Amino acid sequence: MADVKKLVFSIIRFLQDQRTSNTLEEEQAESLEVAIQCLESSYGIDTSDEQTVAKYQVQKNLLDLFNAQLSIETDAEFSELSLHEASPEEKEQAEVLKNQGNDFMKAEQFSDAIECYSQALKLDNKNSVYYCNRAAAYSKICKHKQAIEDCQKALMIDPLYSKAYGRMGIAYTALDDHESAYECYRKALELDPGNQSYQNNLEIAEQKLQESAANSGFNMGLGGGMPGIGNLLNNPGMMQMAQQMMTNPDMQNMMANMMQGMGQGGGSGGDFSSIMQMGQQLAQQMQSQNPELVNQLREQMGRPPNPPGNDQDPNNDQQPPPPADGQA
Repeated sequence: MADVKKLVFSIIRFLQDQRTSNTLEEEQAESLEVAIQCLESSYGIDTSDEQTVAKYQVQKNLLDLFNAQLSIETDAEFSELSLHEASPEEKEQAEVLKNQGNDFMKAEQFSDAIECYSQALKLDNKNSVYYCNRAAAYSKICKHKQAIEDCQKALMIDPLYSKAYGRMGIAYTALDDHESAYECYRKALELDPGNQSYQNNLEIAEQKLQESAANSGFNMGLGGGMPGIGNLLNNPGMMQMAQQMMTNPDMQNMMANMMQGMGQGGGSGGDFSSIMQMGQQLAQQMQSQNPELVNQLREQMGRPPNPPGNDQDPNNDQQPPPPADGQA
């Protein structure tokens, strides 16, 4: 049970970090507060207690553990690739090819640029710049998944390569994965604090996350606005249902499966989509187990009851084009 409590403690800390971030609107932040207090009550965890923190806190937070696992995950080609030390002649020839690729990029001949960078990598596959430049070329021809893979390879060689995080953020943005893009820009800015381009892109990703949160109905189907959090937590039916759900073996298996999926590299971003998905499943289970209670809570907040089959569809807004990205 101690390991389960460590997991729950990490989830609570993650939710607390998200609640205090600028990526959620007030209603969503209040919904997270409800989830946090339900988890604390169900598992008897007080994150403000020093003894509890000393007992259950792990060295890395949940998001860092998730991102660390993703950084290990690569495709079969790269995981089996034997990085070799190029000879001085090979390095010189590879640099010539890289410069030719840069010239092709300036001329907007992106396929030729990819070919040059690929040839350079055959000669010197320990050079993170070649992977990062090829990623930029892939993005130009809308091969964003290949761009992400090349950025990941560059970061395996040089974990402090801020430009690789920045270009990976551009690729995730193009794929409308703004959670992953936000984390990439955040890391890029952490490594290069004075880079205005990373700051601008981080703000765009943050804005997109706020818009997505507003459209997602993340407030557990209870409608917009949750001014009566205290009333919810004092509602015996609400707390009883939360206790039953979180101590239910099926619910614990759901959480374990989520963590197992994260450990196996499930998902495409270093984002919290798995946890958000679990939250949606919790909401659906609440609605199916006790729809009368859910409607009662909605009425307490002045919201109309949920009509049957009322699902919200998020809007897919088009992301503004990313700024120009120079070559190394």
